[in-house]
Amino acid sequence: MIPISDENPTLHTPVMTWALLGAMFAVFLAVQGAGFDGVKLATSICNYGMIPGEITHRAVIGKAVQIAPQLYCAVDNDPINRWTPLTSMFLHGGWSHILGNALFFWVFGNNIEDSMGSARFLVFYLLCGLAAAAAHILSQPASPIPTVGASGAISGVLGAYLVLYPRVRVNMLFIFIVLIRIIPVPAWIVLIWWFVVQLITALPSLSQVNPDVSGGVAVWAHVGGFITGMVLIKLFEKPARVAEREAARRSQQVWPVAR
Repeated sequence: MIPISDENPTLHTPVMTWALLGAMFAVFLAVQGAGFDGVKLATSICNYGMIPGEITHRAVIGKAVQIAPQLYCAVDNDPINRWTPLTSMFLHGGWSHILGNALFFWVFGNNIEDSMGSARFLVFYLLCGLAAAAAHILSQPASPIPTVGASGAISGVLGAYLVLYPRVRVNMLFIFIVLIRIIPVPAWIVLIWWFVVQLITALPSLSQVNPDVSGGVAVWAHVGGFITGMVLIKLFEKPARVAEREAARRSQQVWPVAR
């Protein structure tokens, strides 16, 4: 099932949500060649993606990992490495990666921005992304594999949404063979299910026998970002805005007429 919208009115223009989405796509197009130039895409991921072992200095300098056919990324000690927890948040591995992140961010992000204001939302988003990066580093501190994507920060947005709007219905696109339906589902079901799937996927990576079992997805970043969003939201929300939004949402509900 895929979230396509929610029944949660936005009262203020989500300027920062638009700006962050614009930054993601601008970087993907200008820096990563829109995914059409394999060398350019791989180079951007290697140079500006976050490699845990480079941050912790536990990966052997010069160790190379294959990130594309006939393309390898080698561990180095470049000064840019200290900034990669931030730069990696604006990079993606392909069109499906960026479009999936953008969809989740659009459905849930505008409501969280609306609950705290644009400037606070930017700080909140970046903090969740950095916390997600830290969670991934802690889970695989010697990894030489670069990670990219906004999903850690977006996970923080999902965690915040669970705290603020658990009962709001999210319209989920359900596709099964030829059956296509849009089903409204309470946000708490959607988000808790999503979090449980991430946690189940992440736990086996703690095994010392085969830590790389997540298929290349930094699932601990998702877990860390989600929990951070849940913890920080009450520090960043503006109660007056949340109350205003709740009043607007209730006024839009259509109640059944007694007969």
